[in-house]
Amino acid sequence: MSFLNGAVVLVTGANGGIGTHFVHRALERGAAKVYATARKPRAWDDPRIVPLPLDVTDPESIAAVVPAASDVTVLINNAGATPPTASLLEVTEEDLRANLEINFFGPVLLARAFAPILAANPRPHLVDVHSIASWYAFGGAYSASKAAVWSATNSLRLELAPRGVHVTGVHMGYVETPMAAHAAGPKLQPAELVAQVYDAVDAGAYEVIGDQLTAQVKAALSGPVEGLYPELRQLDAVEN
Repeated sequence: MSFLNGAVVLVTGANGGIGTHFVHRALERGAAKVYATARKPRAWDDPRIVPLPLDVTDPESIAAVVPAASDVTVLINNAGATPPTASLLEVTEEDLRANLEINFFGPVLLARAFAPILAANPRPHLVDVHSIASWYAFGGAYSASKAAVWSATNSLRLELAPRGVHVTGVHMGYVETPMAAHAAGPKLQPAELVAQVYDAVDAGAYEVIGDQLTAQVKAALSGPVEGLYPELRQLDAVEN
C-alpha cells in the first residue's frame, strides 16, 4: 500500500508541468484530496482536487491558505522560478531578491506555517523540490537560491524529525517543461521525476537523485572545486 493512500496533499506551483503531475499521480496512489495551489488556480476536472490561490512570496497569502488546508498531511514545495539572467553580476537587485523570495523564502515560510498541522496529522511528510543547481553553480541567482533552500531543508529535517514529520529533498537536472525549454541535452520527463519522488516518499527516503548527471555532480562535491568546475583549470593554464 502506498504511503499516499488516504493522504491529503498540498502542491505549490500546481499549474506547472511538474506540479500537474504531482497532483494527478498523488490521486493515482490513493490520496484522498489534493490542494492544487497557484497564484491563479485553474479549474480541475476531479472533485478530489481543490484549487486554492497561493502566492508563496506573500505572507498574507500563506496565512490565508493554512486554515483553508488544515487537514494537510503531505506538503510539496514545488513552486519555483528562474531569473532573467544566470549572471550574479548582471542580474538586477530586484530580480535577485524576487528569485530568493520564490525559491527560498516561499518554501521555508510554508514549511514553518504548516509545521503544526503536519505534526498533528497522521503520517506527515514534507517534500522540497531543489535542483542540480543546489550543488552546481551554473545558474547564478537560481543556483544560490536552490543551494539556500537545500540547506534549509536539511535544517528542517532535523527540526521536524522529533515531531514525526519526514522530509525528502529532490535534486534533478533539466525536466521537460516550459521552464527548461531553452536548455539543450537530455531531460527528465515530469512523470518520471514525480514517480521517483513518490517512490521515495513510500520508501521513507530522505533524498531523490533524479538522474545520472545529478548523481555525478553530487559525487564531485567531495573533490577539489576545480574538479567540479574544470573551466577554472583552463583559466589557470592561460594565466600561467
